[in-house]
Amino acid sequence: MPFTPTKETYSGKIYTVAVGKDSGMITLGGENVLPFHTFDGLLPNRPVVAYEIQDSPPDDWPDEVLSPYADVVNSPVLWAKYCQDTLMAQAIALRLAGTHPDRANRSPEDAAQTVKDVLSSVDIPVIILGSNHAEKDASVLVAAAEAAKDRNCIIGKAQEANYKTIAAAAMANNHKLIAMSELDINLSKQLNILISQMGFEKERIIIDPMCSALGYGLEYTYSVMERIRLAALAQNDLTMQQPILGDVGIYVWKVKETQASETDVPQWGNLKERSVAWEAVTAVSLLLAGAELLIMRHPKSSDAVRKVIEELT
Repeated sequence: MPFTPTKETYSGKIYTVAVGKDSGMITLGGENVLPFHTFDGLLPNRPVVAYEIQDSPPDDWPDEVLSPYADVVNSPVLWAKYCQDTLMAQAIALRLAGTHPDRANRSPEDAAQTVKDVLSSVDIPVIILGSNHAEKDASVLVAAAEAAKDRNCIIGKAQEANYKTIAAAAMANNHKLIAMSELDINLSKQLNILISQMGFEKERIIIDPMCSALGYGLEYTYSVMERIRLAALAQNDLTMQQPILGDVGIYVWKVKETQASETDVPQWGNLKERSVAWEAVTAVSLLLAGAELLIMRHPKSSDAVRKVIEELT
C-alpha cells in the first residue's frame, strides 16, 4: 500500500507585492503555506535580500561591515552601483540616515536629490527608508516619494505617529508602503487597518513588526512574526496577509558580539567570522518565522542567506 503524506492546507494566502520596474522587478509573497513548506503548497516567489546603503558615510557601522564598501561609501550612487553590478543585489535599501536631527540633519530637498541620483544609477528595485525619526520622516519621505514617482519603490517606515502623511505620499506617487509597529501583533493589525481606511490598498502594504538581533530578543521577534503568519494563513485574516520585512542589519551590527575584539573576548573566536555569522543566523531565523524581505549589510552574510534560500526552495 503506497504511502501518501498528509498535507497541511490553509484557507489564507499572502498578498503578492511587485516592486520595481520592467526587467528589474521583484515579487514578494504569494504563498499559501508556512515558510519553505513547499511540500504542502505553493511558494511562487523566493524571499528577497536587499543590500543596505546610506545617504552619507555611516558613523556607527563597525569596521567589519564598513570595510567591504570602503571605496564607495562616500557616494550613495557609487555604493548603489557596486551593490547592483558587483554584488549582484536583488534590491537596494537606501536609508536616509543623514536626515536625522541628531546626525547631519539633511533637508528633505537634499534627500530627494539623493533619491533621484540613486534611482537614475540602478535598475533594480529600491527601498527608501527614513531615519526613524517620526517627525522628520514625515517631511523627508514625502519629498523622497515625490522624487521617485512612478518607480514603484517601497517607502517607509510609516508608524502610528506619522502614517497619514507617509501613506498619502506613497499612494499619490504609486509606491508600496512599510507599516512598522513595535513587536505587537495587535498594534501591527491596527496600523494596517488605519492605513487601509485612508484608501491605501492593503495589498500594497509590507509589514515590519520590528526586529531583534540574535541574543537580544530574537525569540520574541520570531514569535510575533510567526503569529502574524499564522493569522494570515490559518485564520484567513485579511488584514495580516501582507509580506513581512526583517530589517536585520541595523539591529545586528550594534550588538557587542559583532563589535567586541578578539583581545577583549578571545573565547568568542574570530571577529570576522563571528560578526558575519551573527547577521546570517539572525536573518535565516526571520526567514523561518515568515519574513519575505530582508535588509542586510555585510556581503558575506547576505550571500550565505541567499544560498540558504536557494537550497530551501
